Amino acid sequence: MTATSITELPVLVGFEDATPLLSDPAALRGQADRDGYLFFKKLLPADLVLDLRRQLLGVLDQFGWLRKDVELMDGVADSATVADMEPWGGTGVSQAAYLATQKLELFHRLPHHPKLIRMYETLFGKAVLPHPRNIARLMVPSPGAVPTPIHQDFIHIQGTRNVWTAWIPFGDIPRALGGLAVLKGSHKQGVFAVTAAAGAGGLESILCNIDLPWIEHDYEVGDVLTFHSCTVHKSLPNLMGNRVRLSCDYRYQPGDEDIEEKSLKPHGLVGEWADLYAGWPDSDLKYYWTKHNLMLSPWDETVRWQKERICD
Repeated sequence: MTATSITELPVLVGFEDATPLLSDPAALRGQADRDGYLFFKKLLPADLVLDLRRQLLGVLDQFGWLRKDVELMDGVADSATVADMEPWGGTGVSQAAYLATQKLELFHRLPHHPKLIRMYETLFGKAVLPHPRNIARLMVPSPGAVPTPIHQDFIHIQGTRNVWTAWIPFGDIPRALGGLAVLKGSHKQGVFAVTAAAGAGGLESILCNIDLPWIEHDYEVGDVLTFHSCTVHKSLPNLMGNRVRLSCDYRYQPGDEDIEEKSLKPHGLVGEWADLYAGWPDSDLKYYWTKHNLMLSPWDETVRWQKERICD
């Protein structure tokens, strides 16, 4: 029987850890091709991830959105001060706070961690290009906050379809806090038609005539979930009251495949790279992508609204 409603799709809990497959590239690629995602248990050092969590919460604290009577690292929002905060561009915070976040060097250095680069080199079997457009999700519970809708990344990224997103939790994120769920095997279904929706990206995939399971997970510090640009995914609702959910989207692709130019700019065009780099030390990260012989492809607005899969 074919499921025709997202409410009818089965839900499974817990990803299979692909870490053992890092020593078997063929098996790793086979699982990636089958499922459209890979999960690595505690791939990244916990102390590094927690250092970045502290810096991100520090930004929220500077804007007065966290309670002062609890530990900073607990990430508990002050319901009174966030009541009038308007989340900007699906980031979960105001534009000014997001700019402050994007100025953090560690936020942009983490996607270059050797363990991430080696993992994608194994997956692609060739040199890797990390996208500089790094996305932070600082999901502060506020009246204007909504979960990220069901979607595929490709329509927002374009370039090669062989882009994989690394979704990394900055702190433990149980399902009740609003972690990410993926629709297993959905990358083989083409690009779904979309409709306008609230939340990050502003578009929701229209799912129909499929029978695939959602996979949910209780994430811990150091975990990494990565998925194909056509893999359908969504965030779960935050059921933990005033707890803040912190995560990121880092993206990677083979260095010899095409990339759309907006992927080389700061997320949301919140500022110019020179603005973000101000105050950084002499860093090897600055404009690192200019050292690559990039193949640029033009943006195609019709991709966002194409009807590659139409419901009967």
